[in-house]
Amino acid sequence: MLSQEQNERLTRVGKGTPMGTMMRRYWHPIAASSELPHPDSDPLRAKLLGETFVVFRDTSGKVGVMDELCLHRGASMAIGRVEEGGIRCIYHGWKFAVDGTLLDTPNHADPKVKERLKAKAYPVREQSGLIWTYIGPKEKEPPFRHFAYDKVPEANRIILKLVVKANYLQMWEGGTDSSHVGILHSNVTRPGWLAEGGGKAPEINDMVSSAWDDMSPKLEIENTGFGFHYVGIRRMTDATRNVRLVPLFMPNGRIIQFPDFYTTVFDTPLDDTTTASYLVDASDTRALNLDERRKRSGLQEERYYKNNEFVATWADCFGQDRPAMRDKESWSGFHGITQEDAVISTSMGPIYDRSTEHLVASDAAIVRLRQRLLDSVQLSEEGKDPLGVDYEDMTHMIGFDRDIGESDSWKPYAAHNTSRYPVQE
Repeated sequence: MLSQEQNERLTRVGKGTPMGTMMRRYWHPIAASSELPHPDSDPLRAKLLGETFVVFRDTSGKVGVMDELCLHRGASMAIGRVEEGGIRCIYHGWKFAVDGTLLDTPNHADPKVKERLKAKAYPVREQSGLIWTYIGPKEKEPPFRHFAYDKVPEANRIILKLVVKANYLQMWEGGTDSSHVGILHSNVTRPGWLAEGGGKAPEINDMVSSAWDDMSPKLEIENTGFGFHYVGIRRMTDATRNVRLVPLFMPNGRIIQFPDFYTTVFDTPLDDTTTASYLVDASDTRALNLDERRKRSGLQEERYYKNNEFVATWADCFGQDRPAMRDKESWSGFHGITQEDAVISTSMGPIYDRSTEHLVASDAAIVRLRQRLLDSVQLSEEGKDPLGVDYEDMTHMIGFDRDIGESDSWKPYAAHNTSRYPVQE
């Protein structure tokens, strides 16, 4: 249980807040490349950590991230014209390059104003289908990170973006919680439910495993330089255990291992009550399909997913299928892992009050996540670098899902995380 003061410290991300200050020390995704599909695409109005920006791709294909409001009279540049190498405000025609250079002032002939003024633009990197920006102190800009998914062929990587009306920590904790997987997601994981309860087998059933019938996993946790990782240990037979390693990295990321691909998730705070989750699937062995991913996630119907947003609400109880629950065709009345997770996070309200909860042993990873976040905030407040901010090569940070003998240790399989990214003293 957290105090209300601790809960505020963890969940508020606006400018000047302890968490917001710490998070501004990192690069963050601000859009998917597919949202700006070609040069001179329509601009995006994008939020990040409680601030609002305009994101645009110029005629040469370069991406710019600037403060939303025109520095002349404060009109939104997100309704501007993207043309001829820049973005132009429709109010008075002032035009800016991706680096903020003022290119044209139609209502003011004196060229000196173009030499004197420049819009506030931010560093941008586009890589593996994501557009990243850094909005923190210029003098503290960290190296740009590279992840394991950057190394796979483009055909073996897909991106799904989901904007949910819930605080980032609700989304991140949901992804950290191991014990819910074999319960909330029974229809796509738990053979006991499918066999005995009569649930309909999923169309994509590669996650169904006897390990998920153990709904009370034992958790073992190690701190690392990027945050921490943990294993959920589930008994399969008297001689065999399943171990699933999940890395959690600052300031809002995790890696989830599936049978033949893995998902790197960035639960990026747009503001205190809205989160953009970027899910990057990658496989070392096969090409991936976005339509298959949407089916797995339950994000095909517009009543759930529209324009990258999770749109289900309490108005119709999130579209929950109660008859299917009564007939034991569905455990939750929802379908798809991501749909179920989004419903749960949204049902908690915009910012969940953790001072009222009652945690148990299977919540140990959530407790550790909160502590590592608070550790990182404390480092930031002391004028030190937050956890893992200077790691450029994150490609060795991966998870796994494997079966081992009763007397075997999982730690040698996780040595790539602890040796490459040791705990910072």
